[in-house]
Amino acid sequence: MGVSWLLLWPYIWLILLFLLPFLIVFKISLAEMARAIPPYTDLLEWADGQLSITLNLGNFLQLTDDPLYFEAYLQSLQIAGISTICCLLLGYPLAWAVAHSKPSTRNILLLLVILPSWTSFLIRVYAWMGILKNNGVLNNVLLWLGVIDQPLTILHTNLAVYIGIVYAYLPFMVLPIYTALTRIDYSLVEASLDLGARPLKTFFSIIVPLTKGGIIAGSMLVFIPAVGEFRDPRNCLAGRTVS
Repeated sequence: MGVSWLLLWPYIWLILLFLLPFLIVFKISLAEMARAIPPYTDLLEWADGQLSITLNLGNFLQLTDDPLYFEAYLQSLQIAGISTICCLLLGYPLAWAVAHSKPSTRNILLLLVILPSWTSFLIRVYAWMGILKNNGVLNNVLLWLGVIDQPLTILHTNLAVYIGIVYAYLPFMVLPIYTALTRIDYSLVEASLDLGARPLKTFFSIIVPLTKGGIIAGSMLVFIPAVGEFRDPRNCLAGRTVS
């Protein structure tokens, strides 16, 4: 009985702190504005022994009818999707390197992955501004090496937004994948190689399916906040990005 109650706590936590707030926001989106406290009308009203339901779909219609909102919504999804893919492509090799490092250096590598998250997101964005601007660190290094003849215009572009978001949320992709990699039974990998499978075939047939949970968790941890992360990257790193 005690174990059953312990298993219920995660579900209670999700209901109270995730599902219930989501339902409240969804209810407000279906209500009409009103000069009252709270500043919206009730969806359900009991009067004269009858229950009436009033739903307002104007907010959802405005999303599709107004090009500004619709474009901002689509671009937010695009930026979040591309950022999630970039985090996965960069985060998986990084998580693999951490998981297969020596125990003495593993904690140091994990600390280096987590350490940027201890700094304010806005401060990290401004740091990238110093790196990406025309006379910044990146352009000066490339000019010194002779790779380019004139500074690259990266700041105030969508590319700068992608760089800022990927850098900010990369740890949220690395940690779940790292956890999944440490739980793999590598005897399955050895058996696959002993049976003649090539390393690439073994990776996609054995390792990737076994780390699918970490990939899904990391993708959700990156995509969901990245959809709503528009203010700081947009204002600091991009000029005309609508999100």
